[in-house]
Amino acid sequence: MITRGLGLLLVASSMLLSSLASADNPFIVVASTTSTEQSGLFSHLLPAFTKDTGIDVRVVAVGTGQALDIGRRGDADVVFVHDKAAELKWLGEGNGVTRYPVMYNDFVLIGPKSDPAHVDDGKDIAVAFRKIAAARAPFVSRADKSGTYSAELRLWKDAGIDIAKDKGPWYRETGSGMGPALNTAAAMNAYILSDRGTWLNFHNRGDLHIVVQGDKRLFNQYGVMLVNPAKHPNVKKDLGQKFIDWLVSPRGQQAIASYKIDGEELFFPNAGSDS
Repeated sequence: MITRGLGLLLVASSMLLSSLASADNPFIVVASTTSTEQSGLFSHLLPAFTKDTGIDVRVVAVGTGQALDIGRRGDADVVFVHDKAAELKWLGEGNGVTRYPVMYNDFVLIGPKSDPAHVDDGKDIAVAFRKIAAARAPFVSRADKSGTYSAELRLWKDAGIDIAKDKGPWYRETGSGMGPALNTAAAMNAYILSDRGTWLNFHNRGDLHIVVQGDKRLFNQYGVMLVNPAKHPNVKKDLGQKFIDWLVSPRGQQAIASYKIDGEELFFPNAGSDS
C-alpha cells in the first residue's frame, strides 16, 4: 500500500509539474482565418512548431477582416490570412511589418446533386454564378468579413451581378464561419463558395458535392504578417518572427505539404513566391 501510494503521489506530482511547465511556455497569439483551423491544418501544424521551438501558439480563428482588425488593435502578435488586397492595405496603414506568402489552395463551388441551376461540372465560375442568380437557386453566403466572402463578392462582380441589389430570399446570409455556413448549406440543399481545405475536412455534407472547380479566379493565397511592434510595443516580435520564419522554412513548408485527407493535399506551400 505504501508503494502504491507513493507511486500515485509521484504521478500526481509529475502531472502538476508538467502543467506548470506548459503554463510557463512562451506563447504567441495568432489571429487567423476559420479555414486554417476548421480544415484541421493548425491541429497538424502547431504541435510540430511547438516541438521545434518550445513556443505555444494560441489561435483566434475568425474571418480575415476580423483577424486584421485584431492585429490593427494590437491584440495579436501575428496575422495569418487570405485576402491579399486587404493584407496590402493593412500593411500600408502601418499595422504590420512584412507580408510573407506561405501557401495556397483554391475555392470550390459546392452545390446539391439535384443542381437546380444546372452548373454541375462547369469550369467557369462567373457563368455558374449567373445561372444561380437567374434560377434564384438557394445560395448560402458567409456575409462576414472573411477572405472567402471577399472572394465571393469579387465573383458576383465578375459575373456582372450586383448582389446587394439582386439578392432575395434565395440568398441566405449567415454571418458565420465556413463550417457553420456549410452546415446551413447542407440543411438547405444550397450552393455555397468554400475553401477546399474546409470542405475536405467537412463531414456533414448531406447531398452536397463540388460542382465547379479549376477556374483560375478561384485561386486562394495565404499570407502571414507580424503585427507592427513600433505601433504596439506589447507585440512579441521575436517570438512572432520565429513563427513566421518557421512557416516559410523548408521544415514548415514540408509540414504544410504533408497535411492530407484521404491522400489529398489541402494546402500547397509557396513561400518565396510573389503571390
